[in-house]
This record gives sequence, C-alpha cells and structure tokens, in this order.
Amino acid sequence: MRERSGVGVVCGLLALLGGLLTGCQSPSGGMAEDGRLGGRTTGSTGQTSTVSPVPTRPSGYGAVFLAAGECSSFGTTSFTEVPCTGERAAARVAARHDGTVRDGPRCPSTTDFVLHISEQRPASDEDGDGTVPQGYACMRNLQPPHPGDPGGGGGPRTIVGDCVHDSGDGQVRETACDGTGRRKPQYKVIRAVTDRTDCPSPTTLYVRLGGVRPVGCARTL
Repeated sequence: MRERSGVGVVCGLLALLGGLLTGCQSPSGGMAEDGRLGGRTTGSTGQTSTVSPVPTRPSGYGAVFLAAGECSSFGTTSFTEVPCTGERAAARVAARHDGTVRDGPRCPSTTDFVLHISEQRPASDEDGDGTVPQGYACMRNLQPPHPGDPGGGGGPRTIVGDCVHDSGDGQVRETACDGTGRRKPQYKVIRAVTDRTDCPSPTTLYVRLGGVRPVGCARTL
C-alpha cells in the first residue's frame, strides 16, 4: 500500500516518541492584559506542532494531503500520511483547513496538536496540479495521552477544565491538572463566558480563550 510522505521541521514535539506530544507556542496565544477588576486578565499560551510538508510522490489516499479523517505517523524531521489501520498510524486529522491558523477556523476544542503545512509547488503532488496549498491539520492522537483534553496540559487551545501556571510577563501556560507536568498548576479554568462580569465568585484570574466565549474564569488551586 502506498504512503504519502512529507519533510519539514517539527516545532515543539514533546516526547511523542513515547506518546507525549507538546509543541511550540500557539500563534493564537495572546499577550496578557493586566486588569484589577476582581483579578488579572491574562493571555493563555497553548501548544502546537509545526511541520512543513513536501509530498514526494502522488498520493493514493485522496485529493487533499492529510484530509479530515486521514492519519499520519510521526518523526523528528518528517512525517508520513499512512492508513489509519496500519501499525505506523499515530494521529488522525480531526479537521483540515487552508490558510493559516491565525486567519482560519479554530480547531476542535480537544485537538491534541496542529500540523502547519507550508505551500509548495513540487513536480508531482497529491492531485496532479503542481500545488500543495498552505494549510493546517488539527490532529488527535489515536491513543492516549490526549494533551488536548480538559486538564491534559497541552493542545493548541485553552478550554474549560484546563489548568495553567503563571509564566511571568502577564502570561499563563497550560500544565497538567494532575501535577505531572513540568510546572505545578496554579489556576483552573472553571467557566467560559462572554464578559468577565459573568464569571462566578470567587474568580481570581481571567484567561483569554478566544471564540464566542472569550473569557475564561479561573480559580486558584
């Protein structure tokens, strides 16, 4: 069975060799805004993995490289699109979009990591038109751990149930709620609301989440 492969630079793969994936700072992670109306407002930093793929031969898996529902293996300098039933399959594409993460649709809330696909014009590509458009794939590990789950300590998005620690300079970073991460959790996001006045008491930290409910209400642990 044919496989599609790509080469690129992986940014921030955290022990995916053992199943744990972390990554570089999410492009959507905002800088903090210090406010004093019942607590601090701070940006959150999620985690993504970045790969710039160049397919090396025509695909047998469809018209789009790493389309939704397809699977990939992992490596430190390359990755390969593989059958989801194969032993090399490690993660499945939950959603696939053209363009950039900053300008495109948000990944599903429990995405474990994101693959960023650079635009390429190879001699041969997946659909034969000579172009692999820029895009990104929202990935979900086939097996635990799932850093994108609430409290998992990773993923490109901060969601309700996640824990964070103060990283300084008015920012927070995700860390595992069970204390197994490199830093102990200091706050837990207990609710997402449209305005911080809707946060319950006691809320000690406001975390910028983005989306339709952009304010995360966090309490001290």
